[in-house]
Parts: sequence; C-alpha cells; structure tokens
Amino acid sequence: MRKRQMKQLKTLFLSLILTGVFIGCGQSDDGIVPDPDPEIPANPVTPGFLSLSIETDMAAYNPGDEVTFAMDNPSLPSGARVRYKHLDSVIEEAAVSGATWKWQTPSTDFRGYIAEVYEKTNDTETIYATIGVDVSSDWTKFPRYGFLSKFHQLSDAEIEEVIGSLNRYHINGLQFYDWHNKHHQPLPVIDGAPAASWKDIINRDIYFSTVEKYIAAAHSRNMKAMHYNLIYGAWKNAEADGTKKEWYVYTDNTQTNRDFHPLPTPPFLSNIFLLDPSNSEWQQYLANENQKVYEHLNFDGFHMDQLGDRGNRYTYDGNSLNLAQTYQPFIEAMRTANPDKEIVLNAVNQYGQQGIAQSSSDFLYTEVWSPNDSYNDLANIIQVNNAYSNNSKNTVLAAYMNYELADNQGYFNTPAVLMTNAVIFAFGGAHLELGEHMLGKEYFPNSNLAMKSDLQKALPAYYDFMVAYQNLLRNGGSFNVVSVSSMDGKLPLANWPASQGSIATVCRKVDDKQVVHFINFKDSKTSNWRDNQGIQAVPALVKDAQISLTSAGTVKKIWTASPDMIGGASRSLNFDQSGNQVAFTLPELKYWSMVVVEYE
Repeated sequence: MRKRQMKQLKTLFLSLILTGVFIGCGQSDDGIVPDPDPEIPANPVTPGFLSLSIETDMAAYNPGDEVTFAMDNPSLPSGARVRYKHLDSVIEEAAVSGATWKWQTPSTDFRGYIAEVYEKTNDTETIYATIGVDVSSDWTKFPRYGFLSKFHQLSDAEIEEVIGSLNRYHINGLQFYDWHNKHHQPLPVIDGAPAASWKDIINRDIYFSTVEKYIAAAHSRNMKAMHYNLIYGAWKNAEADGTKKEWYVYTDNTQTNRDFHPLPTPPFLSNIFLLDPSNSEWQQYLANENQKVYEHLNFDGFHMDQLGDRGNRYTYDGNSLNLAQTYQPFIEAMRTANPDKEIVLNAVNQYGQQGIAQSSSDFLYTEVWSPNDSYNDLANIIQVNNAYSNNSKNTVLAAYMNYELADNQGYFNTPAVLMTNAVIFAFGGAHLELGEHMLGKEYFPNSNLAMKSDLQKALPAYYDFMVAYQNLLRNGGSFNVVSVSSMDGKLPLANWPASQGSIATVCRKVDDKQVVHFINFKDSKTSNWRDNQGIQAVPALVKDAQISLTSAGTVKKIWTASPDMIGGASRSLNFDQSGNQVAFTLPELKYWSMVVVEYE
C-alpha cells in the first residue's frame, strides 16, 4: 500500500484557477510530498482548555487605550498568566490572579489581538479563557454590525443588559431599526422639542427616552449608533407635510400612478410611497429632517435602506428612472449635508451595489435573498463587493438564518449558524445577526427563534476569532492558488467552491503569510446557508490530519487557530519542508480551522 501511495505522488500538482471573481485553493492528489512522518507532533505543547467567562469593558479601543478585563473566576491558580498576541506573536505577558486587570493597548492602529489566560505545567498548557481585542480608531474599517429594534419603555438595567451582551461579541456599530415615526419625518418635533413618544409604521409605541438611553449606552461601550430609514419613503398624505408630487416615483409615465410598497392595515398605519432619490429637492427635504434628528439624538450616522429592483419606473416628467443609478448621488447629498456622520446603504440582493461601492459610503452592506442561496453565493457577494470597491471597503451581510423556522417559536439550528459564519468570516465579511435577539427575519423585531445553549457557548468564540485575526481575514491580501493535499486521507479536500461531502479550502496571501482555511462540509446535509428546515448537521471532528502543501519559499513558521478549539488561541505547528513541499499535522477540524504559513 505504501509503495503504491508513493508512486501516485510522483508528479507536481497543476494549479487550478477558478473562473469568475474568485481564485481559490487547489487540492493536490498527486503532488510530490515529504514522507508522512507519524512522529511529527501536531503541536510542541499539549493544550487543554477550561472555558471561563471573560469580558472587556469596550467593544473596540483607540490605539493606546486601556482595556479592563473581567473574569467570572477570581481564584485562578498562582501560576496563571495572561499573554497578549497579535496573530501568533506574543507582544506582552504578565501574571494574573484577580478577577479584573488592565492592559494598555499598543499605539498601532487597526490591529486585532487575542488575550489568552493560561497556566503551563511542564509541557502542558491549560488555557482558561481567551478574548479578542480590536484596536481601531474607525469602526467602519472592521465593521461588526448589530441591531436594536424594540424601543418601548425600558429600564436602565434592561438597556444595559442588551448592550452588555452585544459588547461581549465586540459589536462596534448598531442599526436602530424602525426607531422612527413617519419615514419622511422620522423624528416628531413640536415647538422645537422632540415628542416624548410616537408610533412607528406598524403602530408600536416608540419612546424618545429609550432611543436616547440606548445611544448613550452604546457610546459608553465605544459602539456607534446608526439611525435607520428608507432613502425614498413617505407615508400617505405626505404632501401635507411638505413633499411635492413632482418628487415621487411613478409606475408609468402618466403622472398619476405612484409607486408604493403595500402594507396591510391594520396593523400598519400607511403604505410606503416612493420618492426619487436623485431629486435634489427631496434630498434637501430629507437632509433637513435628518438635521432635526441629529439636533436631538446623538446618532453617529445614517443607515439607509431601499426596497430592491422595482422594475420599470418613471419620474413625474415621464422619464424612465433607473433607481440603482440614483443611489450614489443620494449618498453624496447626505454626505454633503452631514460630512461628520457615517453612511451605509443596503444593497438589497446587490441591487445598486456597484454605484454604492464607488460612492463615499463607509462600508458595504448586502441583504441576501434568493437566488443567492448557497454558501458559494455568500462568498461571491463578498468578493464582488471587494472588486467594486477596489478592496477598500469591508462587507456586512444581512443573511437571515432558518428563515422559515422563524415563522413559529423555536430554536436556531446551531450548525447552520456556525457554518454560515465560518464562510462569511473566512472570506472577510461580517454577519448582521445579533441584537436584543438573534435575527431570523427581515422584520427585525421578530424574535421567534432563540439560541440553544451550544450556540450561546460557541458564538462568542467566532466573534473573538474575527477580531483577533482581522488583519488576516479583513485587511487586504489576495485570494490565490495553493496546492493542498491530504496525506493520510482523513480530509477529503476540494478547492472552493464548496461541495457537500468534502472539506473546502480557501487560500489568501496576506503580506508574507499564506493563509489556508479548511471549512468542513464533509457531513453537510444542505448547501443552502439559510437552512430553512433546520437540517444542517454538526460535522464530525477530525483529529491529527496529515497535510502537505506547496510552498512559495522557505517556511519560517506554521501555526493554526480555530474558533472551535481552545477559544481560538493560536498554536505553532511542527513541519517538515522538502524542496517546495511542506508537511504538517492539522490538530483538529470541526467547522473551520485556519492555517497560516509564514515565510523567511
């Protein structure tokens, strides 16, 4: 068997280049590889993991800020220490014994770190807790977007509980969904003072004090607050409030049939009528209304929404109107009106995204709908956005999990959520999914589905991982082709795009580092990320898989990290290089493991 295997390993792998935007890893079944050495250990130290709760006082920090850490276990062993790492390099270390301690962050901007609380005895490490730390002066560089959707009368304690929970996930921006009154007059102002309460479009009571307190609570954790509204919405009879018939969008060229989004009454108070976003008078009207918002509420920016492709539409003058082409001028008008406020516009299923990406929007946001139903579609959207923005803007995906299950009370399917996040995060995106609850519907107040305990335990590690390794995941680089093979057959490798029954490999070159992601679809029950029926399966854990890859040079170090293992802590791997072939053992693969090759 061994001779036959070695005979099959005589020719070099021919690189596969995928068509389209994406260039991915290649799988090698016949590359020349070093002799598999069962004596090469997976890691010089044997890790253990005792997951203790650890938190930071902020969602993100400016360079040089002080971080306050808090653990739920004040009686750590006398030998416990904390080390702060950037990628796999320890930059500082100290003893830790109490429940709280502080660390001053480095002065370099836009970096991710991981803090690991551990104890080492002989050749065994026990890692007690880990947490990511984002040091970024501008949250839109690495946006981790959450939402708020319920603004009834809430106590200070209830508000703090929600914001504190989101802080643990390092959510650094919040979309205040349906906080407003009329779309064309979001904040009711009477005699110069904001109303104490008002109705939203579905007839819910919204309290000014709740919105105001949520903004203050978010700011106390260094989260930004974005006020939500359509870019072209008006309630019925809006002309009584100063809109003009010449501003509206029409379904034909007769000046009579206004375009509107129908809503059932009750409970809704109005249909939503559409106005032309490129009309300068409408732009000025809404900018003036936004100014009232900013005068009374300390929002950091404007989260803009749209309704997607409306088909053939017309202006009042009878001219054909391409709505997608109106988004960029609308964004620039809002930027001019409030240059110190951030802006993002939802590209519904990518509608209008190219113009949005070329505008002054601060990051990109896509609400994902059919036919973008596969894991491959999620990856493609992120990469298309990268191309549209010349890799200058990161992407947030509003991708609603277990959508049909959310019609009724129940639970999210944990493997569906984790697998979707593995794909989104590995390709450099973020997932809008967390608010007062996890998101299952486009109507954000829907809270029919809850997280099971295993998801509650696993998800913080995914967000820690996204923060800790953001400089490899979301900070440039380019997808490339690397020959990767399984030397012992434990991993049925296949280059991206993903396919059921295989391990998908995704490769990216970042500076002097080659990143290889292994995403485990071996036991997958569906390729539909939304998993409407909740059938996605937990993948079987693969341990100590022997891997070979083709190296672009002399390897200095290989290390690995996974959000599924020891809290995302990185571990260096022993390796054997022979020519341009490098062999190593991947310690574990559950949903997603990342391997990083550093060159001399």
